[in-house]
Amino acid sequence: MAFWTIWWAWLALALILGIAEIVIPGFIFLGFAIGALAVAMLLLNTGISLSLPLLLLLFAALSLIAWLALRHFFSRPQGQVKYFDKDIND
Repeated sequence: MAFWTIWWAWLALALILGIAEIVIPGFIFLGFAIGALAVAMLLLNTGISLSLPLLLLLFAALSLIAWLALRHFFSRPQGQVKYFDKDIND
């Protein structure tokens, strides 16, 4: 059994990417973490064994979908800009 077909390896990757999102904020790693978590749950629940290219393609597609969904739900409405009038040190 190859390492990339083990569900807990993908879960560990999701955890590492989630921690990276906390340490390096930028709203980038969260989509990848959700994609890795989805692949881990898919491997755990179905028990299928896919090749590495198919798993990476699935991971990329699920990460893109997660990133687009996060961007849709947590972005500002179109045309709205946040202005800061006061500094925290004033």
